[in-house]
Amino acid sequence: MLKKRIIPCLDIDNGRTVKGINFVGIRDAGDPIELAKRYVDEGADELVFLDITATVEERKTLSKLVEKISKEINIPFTVGGGIKSLEDAKLLIRAGADKISVNSAAVSRPLLVKELADELGSQCIVVAIDTKLIDKQWKVVIHGGRTETDLLAINWAQQLAQHGAGEILLTSMNSDGTKNGFALDITKQVSNKVNIPIIASGGAGNPKHFEEVFTNTRASGALAASIFHFNEISIPTLKKYLANQNITVR
Repeated sequence: MLKKRIIPCLDIDNGRTVKGINFVGIRDAGDPIELAKRYVDEGADELVFLDITATVEERKTLSKLVEKISKEINIPFTVGGGIKSLEDAKLLIRAGADKISVNSAAVSRPLLVKELADELGSQCIVVAIDTKLIDKQWKVVIHGGRTETDLLAINWAQQLAQHGAGEILLTSMNSDGTKNGFALDITKQVSNKVNIPIIASGGAGNPKHFEEVFTNTRASGALAASIFHFNEISIPTLKKYLANQNITVR
C-alpha cells in the first residue's frame, strides 16, 4: 500500500501567500519562502505552489519566486498557475519545479496534457481539477472558480488519465477554506475511476478530516493550506495522529 502524503499548499497572489474561503475573501497568510522552509523542517512530504491569479490576469507564473523557493527546499515541488504551453512548463522546471500543474489551459485544450506528458514524462504532470456541486452534479470550474463548465469532474479525470496526466489535484470549491472536511463523495468517485494518484484538496480543518479522506477514499495525498499556515495543526502532530489510526504516512 502506498504511503499517504501530507502536502501544504502555497496560494500566491502578488508574491505573498494568501488564503480564502470558497475561492473568495482572500487574506494574507505570510511570506512564501519562510513558509516553504518551515514546512520542510516540519516534515511535509511535498509542496504545492499555485499562482492563483496568473490565468485570470493572463500572465506567466512567478518564475523568480519559484526559483527562490526551490533553492530553500529538498522535497518534491509542484508549481501551477498560468501554464499554457510546453515552453511555460519548461521555464518552471528550469526554475526548480519538480512537477507542473495545469488547470484552465487543459480544459481549453486537452491535448496540452499529452504534449506535456510526452515531453516531460507523466510523473511531472499534475492536472488540477477545481470542481463545484451544481444541480447535484460535480462540474469542473476554471479561471480560479470564476467560470463554470459543463464538464463532469469524473469524466474529465478519466480523460486526463488517458492523456497521460501523472496525478490529479482534486479541489472541492464547495469545501475550500470551510474547515468542514474534504468532499469525500467526489474524491471517492474520482479515485475509484482512475488509476493515477489523487490528491484531495479543500476543507481540511482537523486531523480527523485527513483520517476520513484516507480511510474512505483511495486518495494518496491530502493538501491543506490555512490550517498549516496559521499553526492550527502542525504537520508532526498530524502525522502522529494518522500513525495512531494505523494510516501509513511518509
